[in-house]
Order: sequence, then C-alpha cells, then structure tokens
Amino acid sequence: CNILKCRPPQNRTPSSEECQNCIEYLHKQLEIIQPKYIVCWGAVAAQNLLQTSQSIGRLRGRFHEFGGAKVLCTYHPSYLLRTPSAKKLVWEDMKFWRKAMGIDLEK
Repeated sequence: CNILKCRPPQNRTPSSEECQNCIEYLHKQLEIIQPKYIVCWGAVAAQNLLQTSQSIGRLRGRFHEFGGAKVLCTYHPSYLLRTPSAKKLVWEDMKFWRKAMGIDLEK
C-alpha cells in the first residue's frame, strides 16, 4: 500500500500535509490486511509510517515494528535509478527480509 493515494503534481516528493491527509487510510488498510511484514520503499514511506525523522540510511538494514508487523525500510526504486551503487544495499535488505520470512535463497 502506498502512503499517498494519488500522485503529486510533476511527480514531486509529497508534502507532509499530503501524507497526513492519507495516513489514516493507510492505517485502516493495514488493520484490515494485518501483514506480518511491511517493506517501506524510501524515506517518505518509512518516515510517515514509523513517525520518525530519521534518514532512510539510518532506518534501513534492520526491522522496526508497526501494528504487530515487522517493518523493513530501504531505498526507493527511483533513488536506485539515480544512484546505482545503492542497489547492493537494497539487495542486502531483500536477502535479510527473505531470511526473516524463512525463504531459502538457494531454492
């Protein structure tokens, strides 16, 4: 589920007001779905879901908790297009996530 339910004009970063207008809808979606794991792709998703101002660099690489779910934060795909060297970090995050879920990478 996305934080915002519509795309901001010119595909800009959402304002905090826009995020706050949509966050309750997201909370209701997560309450209904009751996921065991959530992946936050990028700072906007991570900071708004976890209600923190920490950078995505500080949030990534470990689990956080939200509503009983384990939350893994990592870089947004658009950041990876601009910063290809970060792909390795996201790959490490995905392996960490899969291992936590019990998915064997060798199969």
